[in-house]
Amino acid sequence: MPVKKLKAFLDENKVKYVVIKHSSAFTAQEIASKSHVSGKEFAKTVIVKVDGKMAMAVLPASYQIDFDLLQEIFGTTHVGLATEAEFQRFFPDCDLGAMPPFGNLYDMEVFVAESLAEDDEIAFNAGSHTEMIQMAYADFERLVEPRVFKFSWKTVSMPGDPSERWAMD
Repeated sequence: MPVKKLKAFLDENKVKYVVIKHSSAFTAQEIASKSHVSGKEFAKTVIVKVDGKMAMAVLPASYQIDFDLLQEIFGTTHVGLATEAEFQRFFPDCDLGAMPPFGNLYDMEVFVAESLAEDDEIAFNAGSHTEMIQMAYADFERLVEPRVFKFSWKTVSMPGDPSERWAMD
């Protein structure tokens, strides 16, 4: 059960949290919907490479990464998504694509989108496609010590317009 490592860490640090079981879901938006959690409060973990080094980008489920902003923040042109083949070995206790945003447990730096840091509570994958954890953002921040900055965009739909539009949040 992948959630054991994370639960042990949270228990050791006396953090209050709730484990929520749900039917199998593979996208952050789908998990948020099935679990009745706002897409703004469900944190998805995306593995990125910055100058070849793996890191976790954690952002609301309803947002997308702006790689141009990340390149500007880090002062490099070498920022992109890591492939599953590149990162799966870092998470031997997790289902592929269900990594919790605790980079400190996997020797990875964590970047959190500013918009997510504004939430009182967050929810996230607990290492499997059928369990998530909900807890106070303040506890997450205390334990993980992420770098927080603006690097994401929210997808919005305009009434009567079937095309996607992007809005900075």
